[in-house]
Amino acid sequence: MDAKKSTGFKLSVATLAIMNVTAVVSLRGLPAEAVYGPSSAFYYLFAAIVFLIPTSLVAAELAAMFADKQGGVFRWVGEAYGARTGFLAIWLQWIESTIWYPTVLTFGAVSIAFIGLNQHADMILASNKIFTLVVVLAIYWLATFISLKGLGWVGKISKWGGMIGTIIPAGLLILLGIVYIASGGHNQMDMSQGFFPDLTKFDNLVLASSIFLFYAGMEMMGIHVMDVNNPSKNYPKAIIIGSLVTVCIFVLGTFSLGFIIPAKDISLTQSLLIGFDNYFKYLHMSWASPIIAIALMFGVLAGVLTWVAGPSKGIFAVGKAGYLPPFFQKANKNGVQRNILLIQGGVVTLLALLFVVMPSVQSFYQILSQLTVLLYLIMYMLMFSAAIVLRYKMKDLARPFRLGKGNGLMWLLGCMGFCGALLAFILSFIPPSQISTGSNIVWFSVLVIGCIVVVGAPFLIYAARKPSWRNPQAQFEPFHWEQAAQTPANIAAANAAGTNAAAKPADGRK
Repeated sequence: MDAKKSTGFKLSVATLAIMNVTAVVSLRGLPAEAVYGPSSAFYYLFAAIVFLIPTSLVAAELAAMFADKQGGVFRWVGEAYGARTGFLAIWLQWIESTIWYPTVLTFGAVSIAFIGLNQHADMILASNKIFTLVVVLAIYWLATFISLKGLGWVGKISKWGGMIGTIIPAGLLILLGIVYIASGGHNQMDMSQGFFPDLTKFDNLVLASSIFLFYAGMEMMGIHVMDVNNPSKNYPKAIIIGSLVTVCIFVLGTFSLGFIIPAKDISLTQSLLIGFDNYFKYLHMSWASPIIAIALMFGVLAGVLTWVAGPSKGIFAVGKAGYLPPFFQKANKNGVQRNILLIQGGVVTLLALLFVVMPSVQSFYQILSQLTVLLYLIMYMLMFSAAIVLRYKMKDLARPFRLGKGNGLMWLLGCMGFCGALLAFILSFIPPSQISTGSNIVWFSVLVIGCIVVVGAPFLIYAARKPSWRNPQAQFEPFHWEQAAQTPANIAAANAAGTNAAAKPADGRK
């Protein structure tokens, strides 16, 4: 890499690979896969091949195509299928992150509960629904209040939170597992399961489908495709390196939990903390348990503080372009999207109140996680199919980063990612056999009704849009098909008909 020839600052392959790792890796989901024993490695590798790598590379081409234009997934999908479907895509990306907050904060509440030195008492507190509900709401609204004050200093918290709350604990967990096995500790993992799982047991694949969400978010890293020298060579290299490191952390971290906790005793919300507790007891270092609980809690809180205002920025920009009513476009004196954050907080509060009808904290955690997976996978299926469509619809548009010379590689990766997401989507409706989720009627009702309501809402909003919704200060550039339609003749005809074609967002499809 010849940095001297670069016209500006460029990221190295190693730096971009590390950014990919820190953007994706989270430890809170490891217990969900530890129940599978050695076969968990199969699921991690399978999801990385059919989802993680295709997502990263396909998103990189799309990001490079529209590097100078706002919109993200809204523009990518909107250019292929029209503004209505593009609005659905970015809506799902935003609402998915909104539903994600209660699940990650549930893990944060468990971390707080485990700050004590009595594991039995900590487990009872962590299972208390009222305690968890209060902590989830208190921390979320605190993060929202801080976000409304401005986010100039949140970057540092995110950096240190990711290091202290994720990277260091991940390395420590893997190291503890190695030391435990090497020193003769009893392996609690059922090694008889083998690497290849029994794929005939569909109910056992539900938790495995959540692995796809472990890798979600890689499409966000596509914005950096032009920040490396020779992107066609170095970006895929950084993606492969980052993906390998990510898979290694997930596999070894999951194994480390399986070594110390029998599969029948694994809890989705508590087992990460219990695993650390058990390792520290084995090494006569019980004093370290509260320290790791505080570190994990700090990582969760820093992550939530960073993300509370993040995803809502995208839909805020799209809303100002005329796709949301003026109420949702209101910002405070700091330029923060005030009303969207308040609406987001209201949704989080309602979801947190599901504690009342769910039989346990763990079942609440699992059903919200599954709903999150379903919504995000719909967005990914739209993204993968849109990338293929754009190869033909906008075949002459410059692609600074292109997958292959022809269309074969795009078809391969696009179809692989789409089919992988579709498979995970179908499996996510099946109640997991390993976890008590209460009534199957509640399980299916929450997932089916949740998907219908969330997917239907943006279509209703789009149908109700008005020309007056567009903010005069919006910087969103029209889609290519909109620009092509705005010929002098078409504009004159529209004016003669008493309409304002330039003001009202078009659909792009008859």
